Formats: sequence, C-alpha cells, structure tokens
Amino acid sequence: MSTPAFVSVDDARDRLGATGYLASEDIATTAYLAAVLGRPLLVEGPAGVGKTALAGALAAATDSAMLRLQCYEGVDEARALYEWNHAKQLLRITAEQSGGWDDVRTDIFGEEFLLERPLLAAVRAQRPTVLLIDELDKADEELEGLLLELLSEFQITIPELGTIRAAHRPMVVVTSNASRELSEALRRRCLFLHIDYPDAELEQRIVKSHVPDLDDELAASLVRVIGALRGLDLRKAPSVAETVDWASTLVSLDADRLDPELVRRSLGVILKHRSDIELATTKLDLDRELAG
Repeated sequence: MSTPAFVSVDDARDRLGATGYLASEDIATTAYLAAVLGRPLLVEGPAGVGKTALAGALAAATDSAMLRLQCYEGVDEARALYEWNHAKQLLRITAEQSGGWDDVRTDIFGEEFLLERPLLAAVRAQRPTVLLIDELDKADEELEGLLLELLSEFQITIPELGTIRAAHRPMVVVTSNASRELSEALRRRCLFLHIDYPDAELEQRIVKSHVPDLDDELAASLVRVIGALRGLDLRKAPSVAETVDWASTLVSLDADRLDPELVRRSLGVILKHRSDIELATTKLDLDRELAG
C-alpha cells in the first residue's frame, strides 16, 4: 500500500494552507480521508466557493501532476478516455496495400495509434496525479457510466488492448454544481463533500491571503456586505472569487473605507445581472451593514 499523501487532518489543512487554500475543518478532514482511504472525492456546492481550486491545491500540496477533464454537454468517450488516430491508421493501411487485411487490422490497433485523453492519461501516469473531473453535472448521464470502472477499480478497459490498471492510483476530485442529480452508483464510489460559502471569519482570512494590502476594517466591512447580499433573493449570489475580486478592486481604487456610494458604483464587480443590482440597490440596508 502506498504512503498516504497526508498523515493527519492537521497536516492536510496546513499543507493546503501553504498553497494559499484556506480549508475549513470539514474540507481538511475529507481531503485527509480521501488520501488515506484512496477514494475519489465528490465535491458539490454553489459556483465559486473553491471546488475546482481544491483540486489544484491538492495537487500542489502533494507535489502531484494535475490532469483535468472539463465536462460539458456532449463530452463523450473520445474526449474523456481515448480515441484512435484514424488519419494515422489510414496512412498505415495505405502504406501496406500489398499486405493482407488480417495483418494490417491487428497492426493499427496498437499503442502507436492510441490518443489518450485525461482519464486514460491519469491511469497511465507514472507519478502521483490529481485528476479533476470538473462540473460533471453538465455532462450527459452516459459519461457517468464510463467513469464507474475508473472510480471503483482505478482501471480502464480498451477492448483492443485489454485492461489498463493505474500504476499510481490518482487522487480523483469530481465537482458538481448540482444542476442535475448525479447517479447513486457514482455517489457510492466517492466520499462526499459539500462546500458552502465560508463563515465571515474564514472569508475574511481568505480575502486577506489573496489581497494582503487590504485594510482589516475594510475587509471586515466588505465581507459583511457580501454576507448581506447572499441573504437576498439574487439570481447569482457573489462567490468567494468575486469577494476577492471586489477586494482587489477597492485596493486599486485606493479606498480606505466602504461607503454606500462606493458600494453602489462597484456592484458590477460582484453582481452579474441587472436585476440583481437593482434588487441590491433597493433592498440592501447599506447604512446598517457598513456600521457593523
């Protein structure tokens, strides 16, 4: 059995923190368990709370290579697993016109003609690897069926070549924004982690870690306003990434305090729909939120 990537929950939290990813106790604990148990990690939560960033931080914290399958409607086996290089196969067939078909047929389904995609590349990787399967809920359900063998046995079967088992079991992170329900078969194979918006104290530390020039009181005011905005019935609540963007914006504007006028002028940094900006402008009690 290989040595786990982390030796304890504290080790996971500290090493993720060293990469710039400030993990809650839940995140650190689940990351540690995924490493110790060798299980894939299914991460759900609102967009922009750090699901994808967690995979990158895990790769950096464990000195692993990073492979990513970005899912979308229509992604198929040829994009996810492997495909055959048909042009090269045709050239081989043309070059061996004098040979018999049986000889050529066995020849063109070898390694030379195989194009590996992220899932196969992760299985065949010769060094520790983190495989990110990002936004799986955007892919068709058929893709989940393709993943089951990988997620349970860490192997892939290619009919012409046989079963390929992982030399170094990759750490797999599957993310979903829950736009559709993933299958029970897939969930059974994974440890589950729900990442929600961080509490105010943690979000303030995240902001300061990314924008160290931001004044402490200004960071606290900013996080309070973000929290109040998330309490409104918005089409798209501001994410942690947008909180950091807003902090960077305020530093760029040399702002030393947050006042209602500055908030209203810069709402476009954190809200992306006209209806959300109008709702925030009319419903948010900025005097109260900024007063703390």
